[in-house]
Parts: sequence; C-alpha cells; structure tokens
Amino acid sequence: MSENPIDPGQTAAPPPPPPEHPSGVSADQRQWAMFAHLSAIAGAILTSGVGGWGTFLGPLIIWLVKKDTMPFVDDQAKEALNFNITVAIVFFALWVLVFVTLGIGLLIAVPAWFVIGIAWLVFTIIAAIKANDGVTYRYPFTMRLVK
Repeated sequence: MSENPIDPGQTAAPPPPPPEHPSGVSADQRQWAMFAHLSAIAGAILTSGVGGWGTFLGPLIIWLVKKDTMPFVDDQAKEALNFNITVAIVFFALWVLVFVTLGIGLLIAVPAWFVIGIAWLVFTIIAAIKANDGVTYRYPFTMRLVK
C-alpha cells in the first residue's frame, strides 16, 4: 500500500472495483456476443453475400469456441447461427423456385431477396447492439435448429 500524501502515517485505500454492468453480463461476454452477430455481416461481405455459407460461418466458430465458457455468448451465437441458417434456407428455396419455373420465379425471387436482405441487415445490427448492451435478443421468423 502506498502512503497517503495528505497524512504520511496513513495508507491509501485501494480503489473501488469497477461497477458491474446493469445486465450482469461481463464486458468480455457482451463483446463476444456482439462479434457473433457482426461476424455474419463480415461473412456476407467476404464471401457469397446474404444467404450464403459465409453468413453462418462466423457465428458457428464463435459458438463452438466460447459455448462452454461464456453462457451469454453461447446463447447469442446460437441465435445468430439459427437466424443465418434460416435466411440461407429461404434464399435457397427462392433459387429452387427460379429453376423450377425456368426463370419466371425471378419476378418473385428478386424483390424477395432485396426485402429479406435489408431485413437481415437491420435485424443483425439490432441484435449486435442488444448483445453489446447485455440484453438477450431473439430474431423474429427464426427456426431454432441449433439448440
């Protein structure tokens, strides 16, 4: 302990511990959970776009690495993984529609891809913000395939 500069005979009290986040989730867990959501955007940029394999690769890796040590990250990475798998299934189903209808399905698929892509981006950003706040986020319209 260091001496108190005002009264050399007394020792200074240790600094108080940092205040805990209101959510009770550590900063490290909140950051990794945010990364789990944002890694889908990075995957879309670096690989095949929305609905491709790159969008669920990041959440999958983070979930596999952190699931046993960080419960909040486990939950949020699974949520991001399930959402991105759901979006990929929908995009694939729209491609099937295009091929089955010999291209006429593009009249439905192209606007649907646009709307789903914008919704995917918005929901992913909202999820990342909520995760950074320590709030559990549930994506709408998501099949819970990974439990």
